[in-house]
Amino acid sequence: MKLAELIGRWPVLRQAAEGDPLGLGKAVQSRKTEQLRPRTDGAQHVVKSVCPYCAVGCGQLVYVRDGKVDQIEGDPDSPISRGRLCPKGAASKSLVTSPLRLTKVKYRRPYATDWEELGLEEAMDMIADRVIETRRSTWEQADKAGNRLARTMGIAMLGGATLDNEENYLIKKLAMGLGIVQVENQARI
Repeated sequence: MKLAELIGRWPVLRQAAEGDPLGLGKAVQSRKTEQLRPRTDGAQHVVKSVCPYCAVGCGQLVYVRDGKVDQIEGDPDSPISRGRLCPKGAASKSLVTSPLRLTKVKYRRPYATDWEELGLEEAMDMIADRVIETRRSTWEQADKAGNRLARTMGIAMLGGATLDNEENYLIKKLAMGLGIVQVENQARI
């Protein structure tokens, strides 16, 4: 590199020559920083989402490349978080991309020491069978005074804070239809 070129790249001279006296623009960039690109540059599309960690519901932008999550950032259009994420939300990409993420149903039978993998259909059937049996065995039609109860106290249901109103409405309807009266939502905890 010639001396004149080296001196011409000196930030103070560049600031004066390029009309950037405060050094806020391109004048202060080195060759290395001029070549830097945002992590989101290679994304093929962006999906709006909501952070799954708490009841706040911060908006997220999920950048996808080659069909996989490439980056997750705060959504500046979100009226709730205005583009900001807490440390957990900022690290939520690892929920999807971690090699330690479980992607199959795991089940540990009573008194067993090891976990086994189950098919999703088999696991759902087991859950349904247990709900039906628990409801049947704990059903209370009336109390000792004869007051109608029509409930089960053997099952409780917890909704999630990141579910939308419609999903929580359906959870509540399912619970009421089954006679479950112990219904709570994580958003209130």
